[in-house]
Amino acid sequence: MTDKTIGFIGGGNMASAIISGMIHSRLYQKEQIIASARSQATLDRLLNAYGIRVTLDNQEVACRSDILFLAVKPYMYEEIIREIRDITDEGKIIVSIAAGISHARLNQYFDKPLKIVRAMPNTPAAVLEAMSALTPNSYVTSDEMQNVIEIFESFGKSEIVPESLMDAVIGVSGSSPAYVYMFIEAMADAAVADGMPRAQAYKFAAQAVYGSAKMVLETGMHPGALKDAVCSPGGTTIAAVAKLEEQGMRNAVISAQRCCVKRSKEMGNS
Repeated sequence: MTDKTIGFIGGGNMASAIISGMIHSRLYQKEQIIASARSQATLDRLLNAYGIRVTLDNQEVACRSDILFLAVKPYMYEEIIREIRDITDEGKIIVSIAAGISHARLNQYFDKPLKIVRAMPNTPAAVLEAMSALTPNSYVTSDEMQNVIEIFESFGKSEIVPESLMDAVIGVSGSSPAYVYMFIEAMADAAVADGMPRAQAYKFAAQAVYGSAKMVLETGMHPGALKDAVCSPGGTTIAAVAKLEEQGMRNAVISAQRCCVKRSKEMGNS
């Protein structure tokens, strides 16, 4: 545990997931985390769920934080940064988790040299299984970057990537939990259609996805090779795989993910 204060402007789903992960991993204590939000209802939810310090005052969070997360919607960034810009000193580390907002845009909003890390985590942070991409600007030192990495790896895994890949990251991990949940739901629906109780169907489907992902990560084998190992000649699995190919599963996933990336780029240019 360190003695730093971690601040969040914004208390939505992603901020909640990160806060939950940090506390459950015990890297930071609840007293070291402060968050602001527009509504008292959001603050009450954060206080009741995590016991952190809360305030309606964004400037208070900016003043108190050593590492400050900007966890609001992208369209709100310019307004929020205008509010805190004059009281944000050059010693703080700013962590932006907004899709589509580049370092250049952040520099323009702050209008002074600051230590900024663009980050793209995902909501499995809440169960300590996030995948996060991190892109620091040139003002962030290696020691400071290590502090940021420690935060993100307290609730999952992280990789430093060039900024040019951040849109691709949003497609493959930032937004992809939604695709995976749809896949789990569809598998469970099929099991229910074949007579399995709904709760049991979700458990079987979710554990199958979790275990399969763990196989990819821990064996280092190509996903295609792992798939082939399940497909016995003339068996049940290859019949299902053939139907998925017939219905265009790969093309649907690739098209959807690239649509996600395109939208991220559009947001960055708007």
